[in-house]
Amino acid sequence: MDTVTRPRILVVGAGFAGVGCVRRLERKLAPDEADVTLVSPTSYQLYLPLLPQVASGVLTPQSIAVSLRRSKRYRTRILPGGAIGVDLKSKVCVVRTITDQVVNERYDYIVLAPGSVTRTFDIPGLTEHAFGMKTLAEAAYVRDHVISQLDLADASDDPAERAARLQFVVVGGGYAGTETAACLQRLTHAALHRYPNLDPKLIKWHLIDIAPKLMPELGDKLGRSAQEILSRRGIEISLGVSIAKAGAQEVTFTDGRVVPTHTLIWTAGVVASPLIATLGAETVRGRLAVDAEMTLPGQDGVFALGDAAAVPDKAKHEPGAVCPPTAQHAMRQGKVVADNVIATLRNKPLQPYVHKDLGLVVDLGGKDAVSKPLGIELRGLPAQAVARGYHWSALRTNVAKTRVATNWLLNALAGDDFVRTGFQSRTPARLKDFEYTNTYLTPEQVRARVEGSGDATA
Repeated sequence: MDTVTRPRILVVGAGFAGVGCVRRLERKLAPDEADVTLVSPTSYQLYLPLLPQVASGVLTPQSIAVSLRRSKRYRTRILPGGAIGVDLKSKVCVVRTITDQVVNERYDYIVLAPGSVTRTFDIPGLTEHAFGMKTLAEAAYVRDHVISQLDLADASDDPAERAARLQFVVVGGGYAGTETAACLQRLTHAALHRYPNLDPKLIKWHLIDIAPKLMPELGDKLGRSAQEILSRRGIEISLGVSIAKAGAQEVTFTDGRVVPTHTLIWTAGVVASPLIATLGAETVRGRLAVDAEMTLPGQDGVFALGDAAAVPDKAKHEPGAVCPPTAQHAMRQGKVVADNVIATLRNKPLQPYVHKDLGLVVDLGGKDAVSKPLGIELRGLPAQAVARGYHWSALRTNVAKTRVATNWLLNALAGDDFVRTGFQSRTPARLKDFEYTNTYLTPEQVRARVEGSGDATA
């Protein structure tokens, strides 16, 4: 007897793009029309823009980790692991599971939404001594680390050690770095009430960036407003400056300054997931070059979107313009890709992705924020209302919305707490330990594995 198999749709990545695609596929595909598999090392979708508030303790980690298994239409098979290579010719994705088993997953259609990883440079000591702010584990770990520095400084009798533990350096003047510095500075400032032995003058935050402006996407006026807010709080901002080298107890800036510190937080941009390099396809600044329908030219059944894809920005009407790697684009691209996958299955025409940017929001903690919704510049409480309203509405489930709103209310009424959860009690972890960027295969290794495995389903 001939066995009729349903088409296999493989979605790689459980970020805004991947989850948006999967949820729409579940809603619009008939139960017997296709099998859907989602490859993700975690069982949740992370609401990345709120990570700085997790690091500062305003939000609990669970509140921005939305379970992948809450959908009432849930019928997607979740493969717990990370894709480390794709063979487009054989239509095989190589996956390393969370137990370190390497398996080959066959597909008929693949949606590549692996997201991005922290961009690093060849700076001595950077990956060994810096913390990132890209994953939930990193945010929780950084919070523990910052509080532990307060505890250790409070207990120390050495003035030099105390001063070093109370200096903090954040590299990156984009949204992630600015919000991280702003939120964590508020945490350490609030700590002065709980640590009466600490000299407030010793707590120093440094925010540095090689760019000449802070968050240039906001425009000159709002960028200056944000910089003035941070400066009033005592954060020292240095532009046109980066890191020359990093050590366990000090950081050297490119302008020659040496800052004694045990805390270096690196948020200097992102790059597309290393998975993209395993395809051997054309890229644009590391992002996979796709057309407006988010298909890979010359390949059958290959779609890519989100941070890992250079999706043409048709709304700008500028040659070569691509969509920025933001959550609002990723969420909308996921829905369009799902529709295009279904259209391909049903032999219907595909639709291009077109979305006009709705604006930007930057939450600086407390009553401070700057926002630019639909081109309107806002500051202070109106900007804060817009920023939190946007984030709250973008959360995918009512449970997540309730948790976040409750956390915000509780923090506003009860203030900050300074409980360490125990991450610091064992071997320290740094930037190199969280994103596993050394696990990906080369195109040659992918091809050799697929050809040598024979049966590509195991």
